Amino acid sequence: MSNKRTQIPRRKFLKTAVSAAGAAVTAPMFIPGSALGLNGAVPPSERIIVGGIGIGNRGTYDLGCFLEQKDVQFAAVCDIKQARRTAVKKMVDGKYGTDGCAIYRDFRELLDRNDIDAVLIATGPNWHATAAMTAAKAGKDMYCEKPVTKNIAQSLILAETMRRTGRVFQAGTQRRNLPHFAFACALARTGKLGKIKRVYAHPMGMQAMMSGWLPAEPEPDPEIVDWNMYLGPASWRPFNAKLLDGFNFEKGGGLVGGGVLEWGSHCVDLCQWAVDDCAPPVEYDPPKDGQLVARYENGTELIFRETGWIPLGSCPVRFEGEDGWVEAGDSGKLVLSSPALLAGRTVEEIGGYPATFHVRDFLDCVKTRSQPKGNADAACNAHIVCHAANIALHLGRQVKFDNQTHEFVGDDEANRLRSEALREPWRL
Repeated sequence: MSNKRTQIPRRKFLKTAVSAAGAAVTAPMFIPGSALGLNGAVPPSERIIVGGIGIGNRGTYDLGCFLEQKDVQFAAVCDIKQARRTAVKKMVDGKYGTDGCAIYRDFRELLDRNDIDAVLIATGPNWHATAAMTAAKAGKDMYCEKPVTKNIAQSLILAETMRRTGRVFQAGTQRRNLPHFAFACALARTGKLGKIKRVYAHPMGMQAMMSGWLPAEPEPDPEIVDWNMYLGPASWRPFNAKLLDGFNFEKGGGLVGGGVLEWGSHCVDLCQWAVDDCAPPVEYDPPKDGQLVARYENGTELIFRETGWIPLGSCPVRFEGEDGWVEAGDSGKLVLSSPALLAGRTVEEIGGYPATFHVRDFLDCVKTRSQPKGNADAACNAHIVCHAANIALHLGRQVKFDNQTHEFVGDDEANRLRSEALREPWRL
């Protein structure tokens, strides 16, 4: 779909305008209440125009959260699958009672639109960082699903790009905007637990793998499924339908993160928040007795473990200090070492990790130009932790990370896993 504007000769424009003005003298003008902000509607001048890139299962949920917001106008969707483009257009047009949602196969056409303020990026992990940085360079703010990067190098480039372009970036780590997780992290950050000794994250599977190939199958018509665009920056491989919906299939020459990266991008992110979003740990040990231990420069330990959790739902985290501890999970509940830590407060319990509050935080920051909870710097550090832990897991030995050089100390093998080659034209 083209967005080019038709050029009208100046004389024809003036003639048309004069005729219209004459007609306006005799014809009454009706302005819909929504254009004036009546009946709770947000006037167009205050709406955030949003486009979507890669709207599958998770993206459709996120889109529903955006559509709930009265100051959002969802205008366009891009997806490499025709069926998804059609489904999202039907969903959006049904919401607004119009036929106005544009569809694209190439996300660059969507980014070329001057009317779009922000984008929802919910592609597979292979595309997250590349799409986000391309959007930033096009002047768009973005809500980007996680994991947001494929490796350490991408994490650093992503954060630098957002700082340089001044774009608002929100990683889809929605637990930062849930009351009980926020309260638990605040207890750790503000010294209520005493000096923090250990923070615990649940990786949901400690596996480090390399991307592989599946047997070649006939490649579909690009209009139905654009396989080349689906691969994007990843190394080429033959089409196989099983690869289209693999959530953690990152399709590159580097490591596939497994639970350490996918689930870790939530749990480790909360642990990073608990230690005030400081620089990543400097030592990472391989797993021993079911635990992978990383150490911050100040001696605090970050421990990945599968078992030993209080049954509080998925994505559990635990923060231990010299004076107390707290544990939380997706049930919305907290368990504390002492009721005194509540200081008479009641923490709202919201289970099921909804993203609505996180989306609202993003939209508010788009308007105020402030940093959202899941900003690019916080996401960068949390993802570096996950990638470094994954490298220690893959190599089966300790690695040491230098936060000044962003390299592993005296370790060529580990440093080769900091990045991977990207296909043209998707170099960062």
